[in-house]
Amino acid sequence: MQFRGKQVAAASGAVAAAIALAACSSSSSSSSSSAATSPTSAAASSSPSTSTSTSSASGTISGAGSTFQTNFQQGAISAFKSVDPSITVNYNPVGSGTGRSDLYANSVLYAGSDSPIPSKEAKDVPAGKTVLYFPVQIGPIAIAYNVSGVTDLKLDATTLAGIFSGKITTWNDPAIKALNPSASLPSSSINLEVRSDSSGTTANFSQYLVDAAASAWTLGTSSIISFPKSAHANDGGSAVAAAVKATSDSIGYVDFSTATATGLTSASIKNSAGDYVAPSSASAAAAASHVTPKSDLTFAAVDEPGATSYPITYQSWDLVYAKQPNANDAALLQAYLGYLLGAGQALLTPLNLAPLPASLDAAAKAQLSQITS
Repeated sequence: MQFRGKQVAAASGAVAAAIALAACSSSSSSSSSSAATSPTSAAASSSPSTSTSTSSASGTISGAGSTFQTNFQQGAISAFKSVDPSITVNYNPVGSGTGRSDLYANSVLYAGSDSPIPSKEAKDVPAGKTVLYFPVQIGPIAIAYNVSGVTDLKLDATTLAGIFSGKITTWNDPAIKALNPSASLPSSSINLEVRSDSSGTTANFSQYLVDAAASAWTLGTSSIISFPKSAHANDGGSAVAAAVKATSDSIGYVDFSTATATGLTSASIKNSAGDYVAPSSASAAAAASHVTPKSDLTFAAVDEPGATSYPITYQSWDLVYAKQPNANDAALLQAYLGYLLGAGQALLTPLNLAPLPASLDAAAKAQLSQITS
């Protein structure tokens, strides 16, 4: 694979709108902070807070992980500062795998992850620690493309499997033409843009292909996939989006919130009901309405039934340890996660993401009491 340097995406108008909306609901000023290396720092002042804090906790909490959560975390952190100014939250979008590693190393208090802890990582969880999964958002994985003159591309799981495994190499391949008979497809080579880092987006996209493409997909599912050597590997979701935008005849998988913020065009994907559905907040919510979570609140939203369900829908959790080193850290986590699961859910739709189904959101809120010291 050809590796490209990590690129930082420009802030989207949707993020700014969500932050502005949150700011209008409070007279307090809002601000966001860059990611820190330490998970928490207690407030220096010993005097009682005079703010309208909704929590008795005061200090800084740091998280890292999922790039899928970037836009939501940016908007929520700023809005939460207006709600609870005694708490500062930092989030570093380094990818799900690195976020989990940071949690295992106790360098963050929460890790954003788009998939549960893989079995091969179970040994990395410190002895005696129990991980709690808090689902916070739902959203589509867009199949973003940059092909001149093609604006309404339709694809199915089998064809996607052929493209991303390197078996379909030109845009006018018969398999693509059969799904798009009226499109003016060029004879040019397909430029694949994929992730190089340990990515929950990769894990969920590949899980979709395992489930929906069956034997047409032979590369398995993992947070890192051995894509064809001709693929261009990018570090982070925003880098994939930037690469697709900059490269003619390219295609890549990236969360829809980032794809729309970058101004990319996305394909409609054939779902299990036989309907071609475009990625959107509504079609992701339709897919999520069919999930049945396990007792630990883990689930997979890919390839769900329903005529309006977008088939490559996924989810993201914030992972925390049930037992925290002190009562302040526990209170910090309860306050911020409570916001994400409460008022923060209203920020998702303007960001082209989807809120949790009501029953799942209620179950996650009930689990907050399990964070103790």
